[in-house]
Amino acid sequence: MVLRRCRLLLRDEAKALDAMHDTFVQVLRRQDELDAAGTGSSLLFTVATNVCLNQLRGSRRKAEDPSDERVLQIAQDLDLEARAAARSLLGRLFAGEPETTATIAVLHWVDGMTWDEVAKEMKMSVSGVRKRARGITERVKQLEEAA
Repeated sequence: MVLRRCRLLLRDEAKALDAMHDTFVQVLRRQDELDAAGTGSSLLFTVATNVCLNQLRGSRRKAEDPSDERVLQIAQDLDLEARAAARSLLGRLFAGEPETTATIAVLHWVDGMTWDEVAKEMKMSVSGVRKRARGITERVKQLEEAA
């Protein structure tokens, strides 16, 4: 699960393996600080996501090859408008929704988990998860029609 999440976010096998290892190292280093309620797959998922996001932020600040610095800068500039549009759309899509609704969407549509897996991860019933998903798809259709 951790490696799959890292692969999805980083899109590089070697970096994903490093991030997976870093995830487990962080959990082991902080095992005394973790409470019983925040353990298990949800904890690993959260730590892995944060490790990958930090790795992505770090790579954006500094190109791995100095000759790629300008290319990296251009790519980031081009992404700015697309990122702003995506952020706006997601804000409208999840406005007024509980944060868990966005998590359900990511787990199923981004990470490829089944509804049963999502329900188990979210500690919800499968029907509850599907109901939230139907609400998301209905809102997407409404936003598309409005655009």
